[in-house]
Amino acid sequence: MERFADLLDRLILTPSRNAKLTLLANYFRTTPDPDRGWALAALTGDLDLPAVKPAMLRALVAEQMDEVLFAYSYDYVGDLAETIALVWHERDGARASPALAETKAPSPALPRKGGEGLPQAGTDRSNALAEKPSPLVGEGWEGGTASAAGRNPEPPRRNTPSLSAVVETIAASSRSEGPRRMAEFLDALDATGRWALLKLVTGGLRIGVSARLTKQALADIGGKEVNEIEELWHGLVPPYADLFAWLEGRGAKPSSAALAPFRPVMLAQPLEDNDLSRITPEAYAAEWKWDGIRVQAVSEGGMRRLYTRTGEDIGDAFPDMIEALDIEGAIDGELLVGRREGEAITPGSFSELQQRLNRKAVSGKLIASHPAFIRAYDCLVDRGEDLRTLPFRERRRRLEDLVATSLAKRIDLSPLVPYETLDDLAEKRGMPPVPIIEGLMLKRWDSVYEPGRPKGPWFKWKRDPHTVDAVLMYAQRGHGKRSSFYSDYTFGVWKETESGAELVPVGKAYFGFTDEELAEIDRFVRRNTINRFGPVREVVHEAEKGLVLEVAFEGLQRSTRHKSGVAMRFPRVSRLRWDKPPREADRIETLEALLATGD
Repeated sequence: MERFADLLDRLILTPSRNAKLTLLANYFRTTPDPDRGWALAALTGDLDLPAVKPAMLRALVAEQMDEVLFAYSYDYVGDLAETIALVWHERDGARASPALAETKAPSPALPRKGGEGLPQAGTDRSNALAEKPSPLVGEGWEGGTASAAGRNPEPPRRNTPSLSAVVETIAASSRSEGPRRMAEFLDALDATGRWALLKLVTGGLRIGVSARLTKQALADIGGKEVNEIEELWHGLVPPYADLFAWLEGRGAKPSSAALAPFRPVMLAQPLEDNDLSRITPEAYAAEWKWDGIRVQAVSEGGMRRLYTRTGEDIGDAFPDMIEALDIEGAIDGELLVGRREGEAITPGSFSELQQRLNRKAVSGKLIASHPAFIRAYDCLVDRGEDLRTLPFRERRRRLEDLVATSLAKRIDLSPLVPYETLDDLAEKRGMPPVPIIEGLMLKRWDSVYEPGRPKGPWFKWKRDPHTVDAVLMYAQRGHGKRSSFYSDYTFGVWKETESGAELVPVGKAYFGFTDEELAEIDRFVRRNTINRFGPVREVVHEAEKGLVLEVAFEGLQRSTRHKSGVAMRFPRVSRLRWDKPPREADRIETLEALLATGD
């Protein structure tokens, strides 16, 4: 566990991408199975330990310290795992608990997050792990007797549980057993180890490492292409022994057992001024950029799956869309909610789509009120034939043919946007036919479908954002590296009431500013706090005194949850207006006018 803790600690303090890759590759090279496999599952977000929840961890801490004092500590530190790790005290007699089982059971192949086969709480646990008493000494502990031949790095500083012992024990624990197991592991680790343990079990590492970067490190140690690993990924199961054997030349390439696998997606570069001369009707096709989420819909061999751009399977949240995938192939497109009007589908707003995102199950009522559909714009596989090496012009033709075979009518084509000159295209970009359009996608007619973000084949040309001058009203500390700064801001605009003009909140933002600007705002918050509500500070916001923020946003919609009646899409701080008094900030009528125009 100490090796894993050391890895996380170094990663969070390492800003360089290449340095992070080196740390990951070295860890995977020198750490034995199955520890490195469980670490890989945690780093890619594919490890789920349902026996541990944040509320349970808070309850454990409440047995050791006053809840109000813990709340103040959490507010100051800004991270739940770090706070618990720092305040935890080893309990009296903790090390006198029973030992780990005399013989260590073989490491089970637990499924990835959301998979089948994980021991369920409340069921009969025939798994040997469920019969283990408290794991405090013996095999499965770093500094004990277990290690892989020739793969044992420098021994850790103290006798601590191995990563595999932690994962396998917690995975086999019921909800009722979870608190005792966690307390025993917390007792056995130092502060850094406790922090890593808590990050592991809650699934929120937040160390600046993406799943893609982790897979790139695997590719580096095996001399493989990262896209080759991506295409295998959904057929692999932690702790990935066969994957590491292949990467190290000790075994054959794993055969993907997953039907309807995910294919790595192709991404677009932002269109810059020096790229404008490239854009001609002969070279680039233009289509609308829709404000939904990028998905890959796959239906092959009777298996249907719906993936996000990062490969996360979201089919459980969209069973109606899964049922409607009556094609045979794989398409790339935008997931939206909408209504069918004759032969056309009218897309809804992103907030309507959000009602269905991040759900493990969805009600029939929500499916009926927010039906999903896919606006398709590329074809990767057509009836068993991989099309990714064909030019976009040919893939588009095959996409039109494939979509035409669907009888469910929940897949339609993203229309091409005809244009004659760049000025003509720029005018259409500025005045799209519906508000849900974010801008344009520009795709070279001869481009192949190349995973990653190559420069030149695809561009995204987003609409210019709207801006409004708003007044800072409330601030809250951030998390992780921003836990020492007030970096989450609530801002408002003026609205006339019976008692006169008052500020009403219209949004929240926590990015868009530089580090230097963050320090300036933090200093303002600390010096101008007029009230506190738990972790939230209210700052002065009067007509002549306060801080005006220029806020950029992508769009507006009506909202019954906000006092102002509006909600912003992707708000961020674009500029600090120290030169402007709060009385000159914008009024709610400015936003109402945007709503009236449908922008």
